[in-house]
Amino acid sequence: MLAQVFVQNRFSAWIAGIREQIALPLRIELWNGQCVDFSSEAPRVTIRLPNVSAARYLLKPSLANLGTAYVEGAIEVKGAARDMIAVVNALARTTLKPERKFARLARGAKHDKQKDAEAIRYHYDVSNDFYAQFLDPDMVYSCAYFEDGDEDLATAQRKKIDHILRKIGLAPGHTLLDIGCGWGALVIRAARQYGVRCVGVTLSENQCALARQRVREAGLDHLVEIRLQDYREVRGQFDRITSVGMFEHVGLRHLPEYFTAIERLLAPDGLVMNHGITSTDPDNGQTPYGAGEFIDKYVFPHGELAHIGSVLKAMQQGGLEAYDVENLRRHYARTCAIWTDNFEAQSERLRALAGDKRYRIWHVYLAGCSYAFEQDWISLYQIVGHKAGQRGGTLPWSRKHMYPQAGA
Repeated sequence: MLAQVFVQNRFSAWIAGIREQIALPLRIELWNGQCVDFSSEAPRVTIRLPNVSAARYLLKPSLANLGTAYVEGAIEVKGAARDMIAVVNALARTTLKPERKFARLARGAKHDKQKDAEAIRYHYDVSNDFYAQFLDPDMVYSCAYFEDGDEDLATAQRKKIDHILRKIGLAPGHTLLDIGCGWGALVIRAARQYGVRCVGVTLSENQCALARQRVREAGLDHLVEIRLQDYREVRGQFDRITSVGMFEHVGLRHLPEYFTAIERLLAPDGLVMNHGITSTDPDNGQTPYGAGEFIDKYVFPHGELAHIGSVLKAMQQGGLEAYDVENLRRHYARTCAIWTDNFEAQSERLRALAGDKRYRIWHVYLAGCSYAFEQDWISLYQIVGHKAGQRGGTLPWSRKHMYPQAGA
């Protein structure tokens, strides 16, 4: 009883302190029926505390604490996901001391084929139908490319793939390896548009099955092979290699090995394009207010983000030279915002497919990612590279091939 009185008193003081410092479109419904508003404007977010013990999550409102409380059902939150994320971040900024803004994640977790496969299946094998509810029809689960800024999602994803294929100078007669091929959109487009032979590898059984089905339906079996295979087990050489939204799972310590494996698979005059999320923390991976803790726990087990400088260093250690680097941070913020809107529009279907807990995980995750990209906490880079020391006889001298309309 004394403990409850202590928490109640602390919580009352916390409420008074927040209301003095900042106005928020937030309502908190207490366990005793009392409602507390933090602004004169109508609340866009409501947090319900079912009992006094739930108040402890708000006393230390990091993204990890409040995200965990929401996912585990310890608190109830109502409102659009983007409003929820904005309010929680405002609470964290106002409440947490500066030295507690960042939470260092334990880095260097062991990565081996079994652990990596388990992590991939945890995230991607929810169900194909689950992802189909909020992705574009081709089910491209990576940053889209808004060339003009007003494209719908399907158009922007198709433009992203075309942008990549132009970047690597794909041409008839080439062979292409796509590491982490997802549901097959890139290799299908490459085979259809350029007539090239493609191999796509994934560790997700669900992705592999649907990608193979889509290849068959497109009549491209003679050009495209989808494998349930770790990239470290691939043999042979390829004229072009793409890796889109995969290297975040590799692990910081293993990035040089990852790029070494790519260098081994790349033909002497070949090009590779690595498209992936990076941290904007120069020390690799710090994220404000516990966002990284939440993602590591609930979304991407063992995922690690490197700073772009570390990525370029690891490429060089792996025997590759960066030839072209492009930042698509704003594009990913918009992509995640569209996914979030699609997700909320299909909320009933998604709850039925995945259950309440996983629904809440993805609800927070997608909107949180959009916010993180907007705030420049994380970024997205496409890097085109080739074997270090390559004389560049087949390399173009400019970017004209990437933007053909510019030279028209």
